[in-house]
Amino acid sequence: MMKSLARATALVAVSVLGVTGLSLAPANATAANKTMIVQESNILSGLNTAVNGYNLLTNSNVVGPTGAGFTYYNNKAQLIRNTNFGTFKITRNNCATTSTTDEFGCFSVTYTVKKGLKYSDGTLITAQDLLLSHAISSSDYSKKAGLGDPASDAGSLFDSAGYGGAYDDHTRAESFDISDDNFSLTVKYDAFQPDWQIFGPGPGAVHAMVALAKGKRALQTARTNATYKSLFEDAYYDSIASLPNEDDEDYEDALDSRTAARSLMGKIAKKWSTVWNITTVNSSTNPLLLISNGTFRISECRATDCTLSLNPRANEGGAPKRTGNLEKIIFKMASSISNFSDTSVAQALANGEIDLYSGGSSAAFWSGVSNPELTRFRGNVLTYEHFDLRTGDSQFPIDNVIEGESCDAPYDGPFKGNSQEAKDLRKAFLLLVPRPKLANTYVAKVFDPSATDSPVLNSLFSLTTEGDYSKVVAGSSLYVNDFLKDEATRVNMAKALVAKWSSTPVTVKVLTSTRGSRVDSITQMKILGAQAGFDVVHYTNATLWGVLLDCNNFDAAQFAWVKTGLSQTGTNPQYESDGGNNSAGWSDATMDSLLGEFEKIQTATSLITTKINAEKRLWSNYWTLPIYQWPGASAWNKDLKNIFPSPLAPNVTWNFWSITY
Repeated sequence: MMKSLARATALVAVSVLGVTGLSLAPANATAANKTMIVQESNILSGLNTAVNGYNLLTNSNVVGPTGAGFTYYNNKAQLIRNTNFGTFKITRNNCATTSTTDEFGCFSVTYTVKKGLKYSDGTLITAQDLLLSHAISSSDYSKKAGLGDPASDAGSLFDSAGYGGAYDDHTRAESFDISDDNFSLTVKYDAFQPDWQIFGPGPGAVHAMVALAKGKRALQTARTNATYKSLFEDAYYDSIASLPNEDDEDYEDALDSRTAARSLMGKIAKKWSTVWNITTVNSSTNPLLLISNGTFRISECRATDCTLSLNPRANEGGAPKRTGNLEKIIFKMASSISNFSDTSVAQALANGEIDLYSGGSSAAFWSGVSNPELTRFRGNVLTYEHFDLRTGDSQFPIDNVIEGESCDAPYDGPFKGNSQEAKDLRKAFLLLVPRPKLANTYVAKVFDPSATDSPVLNSLFSLTTEGDYSKVVAGSSLYVNDFLKDEATRVNMAKALVAKWSSTPVTVKVLTSTRGSRVDSITQMKILGAQAGFDVVHYTNATLWGVLLDCNNFDAAQFAWVKTGLSQTGTNPQYESDGGNNSAGWSDATMDSLLGEFEKIQTATSLITTKINAEKRLWSNYWTLPIYQWPGASAWNKDLKNIFPSPLAPNVTWNFWSITY
């Protein structure tokens, strides 16, 4: 499952008002107007989290309550079927267990949308609305529909982060079949998919996409919307239609039909990729952008806050039945990441300026929310800090969005490719990451200021709170052990590796957000790097760092991945050559083959073996280094009920339909 980039926060003290952007108010004043104010620790960068560069957690948290689909995760990280939206089941499962070229469609799943559901504009939700999911996730569809090859330099007209991975590998352009009544859709695969339950399509208001492509700036009539849905369906299928022979009398008509279909799909793709990349919503915003099938819909957004109001059709869109009494959710964002302080957030909670917060925390935050007016929670979160090194060009090329940065130029830095020199330099640099110091400071001391020995994270495939973690780490200990040595030993090892290849300092450009822990990390690496033969150049960006992960001019980046779901193939998008989260140009045929094993049926024992084999290859490439698993801390207004923090994101607003005063 796609993951979100972790929220970037800087631990810099500012006034409480600077954090929340609110005037002081009596504690719990929001209960009277049934409004929940949620503090985020990052800025909002856009409203379409599937677009490349916009897969940020704050974006996801804000838009989450505006939608609903076939499943959701509860606070125990259990996948729950949302029968309010519809049902799904396996309708064919006769793939050969030994064949690598199974018959297409030998594994099929049928999804049925509950009849009578409506979007916030009153338009009926049908299986036609599920088609968009495939267009933004299937490379084969994009190529056959004339929208472009997502793996090419030009990419697809759908600037989607959903391409690559198990779903893309095992589906085709023709994988979606709609039933005659327009309420069921069957997805066909060429092999059994262990993660089939989370591969399901989600609804997209395709009538709005057609209206946008036609330049409309107002909601349309029911009759027009029904016509637009049919236009989308026709364009979707006609774009991939085969043409008769050129000497066939129907050739010209068929060609004209396909050309028109591709033209419409191309316009839709361009709109989808751009129109939601906004942070301002007001009375002049095109209402077609705000259509929702969730409990809430976006009514206003500014630089420092975004207001979600109750969808008048809250119980008609397919979200779980609304049992809470919230009428508004206001997400507050820092005016800039650089001046965010979770210490001030604790004070804002105590003052009643905000009602809920969950995110990167400090010892000061944890002690600051020890208040009888607040409920606080400590638990596991499936978020982990890590360090990535670039080896090639991003498959999601971006223009030079920052002056002086050659983002679209081919990567030619010290870590390029898979030569022994590149691997040695990558290992040398990763040896300098001050993992123990960072873990002690930003994990252990959050809950115990006297702690001095917090465990670091030693796996990219299992986290410390997952049952197979110790076995996976033990299996790859040959590589892990070098990174467990004391700092002086690691620096000397790095120095020797650098000296093999260079007699002058090797320059490494590192990208991070302005989060305090990351600034601290690179500050320490500058010192250690100078001892080992590296010249570390630190580049921070408070607003565009997520986009700049695709900038070929940077050699390294430190950030965090946030798990939004659990699956066997969940890590594949990071490490596959064509993976949707692989921005660093990593490419290794052996690694791709090992990752392919996650797409097959596994027992608990065989899955551990598969993880170990992939882990060994990953470590031996020295592409990335895990640092620590984030601590989980949340606090909220005691008058709020049904807050059940989850280890997955969204941590505290996943059950938006039942939160109440």
